[in-house]
Amino acid sequence: MEWGKVFAEGLSYRDFLAKHATPDQQKRWQAVYDSVSLTGEHRELLAGFVREMRVLCVAGAWCGDCVNQCPILARIAEQNPKIGLRFVDRDVQPAAQDALSMNAGRRVPAVIFLSEDDHECGRYGDRTLATYRQMAADRLGPACPTGIVPPGPALLSAVTAEWAGQFERMQLMLRLSKRLREKYGD
Repeated sequence: MEWGKVFAEGLSYRDFLAKHATPDQQKRWQAVYDSVSLTGEHRELLAGFVREMRVLCVAGAWCGDCVNQCPILARIAEQNPKIGLRFVDRDVQPAAQDALSMNAGRRVPAVIFLSEDDHECGRYGDRTLATYRQMAADRLGPACPTGIVPPGPALLSAVTAEWAGQFERMQLMLRLSKRLREKYGD
């Protein structure tokens, strides 16, 4: 898969919602976005990133898991201009979705982390560990939440921390890359 090409065709967070979300879906995404709070430690960590990182999220505006996680990605990306975040719709980019298939399914959100020159560094998605733990504890409700009710503060905080950890992991991979260290002389 040519991830750089898919990334280049991706949309910003706001443009993705404007193009693919209904007004009701936009309200759901906004409610979660407004609830996301990065800790001072997260903000300081993210602000210190020195390597460009491209983050491609395959999502669906209709998907409850996307409603509950993609606004977190947007908040994280806002912390440092070195983080380029783009979204593509699962149904508009079926080849990308197929390439990111998880457990033989087209699950979203699916995130791929790329270097500045479009080398794949890692993938993450569809749900964080905290989300799966909560689902297992509840053992109730739909297999895919609707996103009508935003996650509670404790779960949102745990999911935000997990996503920030993934961004940190990828930044460290890029920062310690022999290829990039030679390129930048650091």
